Amino acid sequence: MKKPTILVIGAGGQLGSELTQGLRDHYPDGTVIATDIREPSGYSGNFELLDATDRDALHKLLGKYKVTQLYHLAAMLSAKGEKDPEAAWHLNMDSLFHVLQAAVEFKIERVYWPSSIAVFGPMTPKDNTPQHTVTDPTTVYGISKVSGERWCAWYHARYGVDVRSLRFPGLIGYKARPGGGTTDYAVDIYFSAVKERRYTCFLKEDTRLPMMYMDDAIRATIQLMEADPERISIRSSYNISGISVTPREIADSIRKYMPDFEIRYEPDYRQTIADSWPRSIDDSAARNDWGWQPSYGLEEMTAEMLQRIQS
Repeated sequence: MKKPTILVIGAGGQLGSELTQGLRDHYPDGTVIATDIREPSGYSGNFELLDATDRDALHKLLGKYKVTQLYHLAAMLSAKGEKDPEAAWHLNMDSLFHVLQAAVEFKIERVYWPSSIAVFGPMTPKDNTPQHTVTDPTTVYGISKVSGERWCAWYHARYGVDVRSLRFPGLIGYKARPGGGTTDYAVDIYFSAVKERRYTCFLKEDTRLPMMYMDDAIRATIQLMEADPERISIRSSYNISGISVTPREIADSIRKYMPDFEIRYEPDYRQTIADSWPRSIDDSAARNDWGWQPSYGLEEMTAEMLQRIQS
């Protein structure tokens, strides 16, 4: 674990771009190989082109680098997935099968795969959503994530694969723009505030959703992956959360720094998706098992987001 060889699939996305750098910072003596279907412009560091659905190409890289840890982040998100459900299912599920089977064949020490609050649905309790509860997703993305959770648990039970997962809420960061999710507004609102001093939100002003600042998400991922296996009681995916917030509350926090910021609300099809998701999450299992604790509240996040985007 001191000098791991890590392969990151989907390193060019919103989460992947920051997690890859976070892993390199955390393991300065290790090797982190970033992969994606296209190479990001201006990228520095070990990089390999990889289509996440190409099983043979994945096996080639695992053999080439003698990978000990695999982070599988490639996915088509909720809003984009509804526009092309077959492509979303193909990418999200086939790639996960390849990763889990490769973990068995190549004896990968640890595997990370993120799930999402998209696994929840209309019948899920909305407030303080429990770890173990109804999962009745209404999107292709959510269906693929709840299916993936069960396959992760099965591969652990059947083959002993040390696979670990977090049910991420909406992720908010400044280094990369989001890739087609229902919680994207919570990133775009900050960029629009800095650039234009106005924003048109595709959700209602009082739509409360769980969110997490990206620094907390990276820290939680590494903390989970470094935890003693004996402390991991959940092999499907852990509930995890940072804050629960509405578009109006984010706008109000921005106005403390930019009093002239304006926001309009024009809900679209993504409102229906958001309405099916929890308003707040019970992540006590993560806190009790491996000591999870968020560092950023709304005010701290807003101050850093605005300052980082401006600079």
